[in-house]
Amino acid sequence: QVQLVESGGGLVQAGNSLRLSCAASGYVLSDYAVGWFRQAPGKEREFVAAVTWNGALTYYGDSVRGRFTISRDNAKNMVYLQMDSLEPEDTAVYYCATEPQRAIMGSEYRYWGQGTQVTVSS
Repeated sequence: QVQLVESGGGLVQAGNSLRLSCAASGYVLSDYAVGWFRQAPGKEREFVAAVTWNGALTYYGDSVRGRFTISRDNAKNMVYLQMDSLEPEDTAVYYCATEPQRAIMGSEYRYWGQGTQVTVSS
């Protein structure tokens, strides 16, 4: 059974940093691209970042480019999202996902985690 588990969320003040982790079980994460998405209350799910299977290419949403960094450690079957200079607008539930069915920056991924809450106070 494939399971993705996000961790590292929490409550932080604006300007601070958090690092989210995405762990996979029952699945070889290194074979596929992985994306991070977020969804704030009352808003649609938003693409945040993605990384190709070997880490060679990364993609970012406009609102996080320059502040967030996605990376992966295939030996550990893990993907990370380093979030710096956090803003209150970054408050959302963050999800990792793998096996994009179409565009890597789209939302059609085969497997999704349950999400981790990130709250940024002003």
